[in-house]
Amino acid sequence: MRPELLSPAGSPQAMRYAFAYGADAVYAGLPRYSLRVRNNAFDGATLASAITEAHANGKGFYLAANILSHGAKLKSFVADLEPILAMGPDALIMADLGLIMLVRERWPDQPIHLSVQANTTNAAAVRFWAGQGVSRVILSRELSLDEVAEIRAACPDVELEVFVHGALCIAYSGRCLLSGYFNHRDANQGACTNACRWDYRVASAASTEPLAASLDLSMNVAGDNRGAPRHPAADEVYLLEERERPGSYLPIFEDEEGTYILNSRDLRAVEHVARLVSMGIDSLKIEGRTKSHYYVARTAQVYRAAIDDALAGRAFRGDLLTDLEGLANRGYTEGFYRRHAPSELQNYDDGASRNQRQIFVGEITGSRDGWVDIRVKNRFAVGDALELLTPAGNHRFRLECMRNIDETELQVAPGDGWEVRIPVPASVASALDGHALLTRMLSEPPGP
Repeated sequence: MRPELLSPAGSPQAMRYAFAYGADAVYAGLPRYSLRVRNNAFDGATLASAITEAHANGKGFYLAANILSHGAKLKSFVADLEPILAMGPDALIMADLGLIMLVRERWPDQPIHLSVQANTTNAAAVRFWAGQGVSRVILSRELSLDEVAEIRAACPDVELEVFVHGALCIAYSGRCLLSGYFNHRDANQGACTNACRWDYRVASAASTEPLAASLDLSMNVAGDNRGAPRHPAADEVYLLEERERPGSYLPIFEDEEGTYILNSRDLRAVEHVARLVSMGIDSLKIEGRTKSHYYVARTAQVYRAAIDDALAGRAFRGDLLTDLEGLANRGYTEGFYRRHAPSELQNYDDGASRNQRQIFVGEITGSRDGWVDIRVKNRFAVGDALELLTPAGNHRFRLECMRNIDETELQVAPGDGWEVRIPVPASVASALDGHALLTRMLSEPPGP
């Protein structure tokens, strides 16, 4: 069975790059009712044209309507959805029981995919949701590969989707309270400020006296509710200070296991694609509706290759891991898929994965006479090691010369706003189709 590769689309541009680099479908946010409303480039007009474009190319287009709704939005939900569903999205991604009920009542034939926000962790829950008319269940990120396999075996007639790449929330599959606590912006209403990813400094309350004396740091130190003695570290009080908010301290409490409200590594499960394919998982999903079209292109290209290799029975290629290290990341993790990585794979988790090996530097806007036109995004210069990404394949080379648009010689493309020209082999230029990207290698992989 060939699984669907599902990519994020925070904009029509990201959608086009996802399709060009191998995605079978994309998911975007429904205005007002998705969990990325602050970073959603789609309105009514662009949404309609994007769905039409996707279908014209034989691709799928799903719409996230996955907020956990308060009563005020119930009043407008059905009316707001009427013109959206007339555009023909392939499915709605939903989490709220009430909103799902309203859709089933008004549009009984509309496909619904159950959002990861619903935290589905077992086969009984999958069967329950199937009984409510849900056609696909997006499984919780907290499941192991073995648990996913058990659910697949127990529910052969329900479509299953899992995440394979992207940011992880400091919460249970996205039900995060941190943004609401710190900034009064509710993540479950689509207003997440990603407070878990800010730059924090942790200091002991004792080191910030007399400031700490003015904060309410009261806590029960008598023991837990079973009368068990507390570990001494559990009574330590710490304060968080965020880099952009100096002097604003937030109390946190830490026990012997540490604190849990700071940053998570990013999920990277490309090495498990083959097993997920063999299980018969219907859709492999990449997170990232707030990410750039470069991120969407690169992840789609890598996971497309992994899926194709798995279907062809080819062994996993370690260079796919390296390609993903070219993306900005917070360090990679397999999430909960395996409790312990085998010893021969430990190098997958070392410090190298925390270092961005490439940076996106430009888009190719045209080509002629063996030269390509570049709309510059970040600085690069003559002598740099570059990689040209195309849907047909990638080409690494060292830049030997560069010209300004007026054909004068140029040594450095300083950054965003510049347009330059660089030479590429004729064989590469002939393969460009309007979705080519240029990256600069920050560190080159070791030789053989």
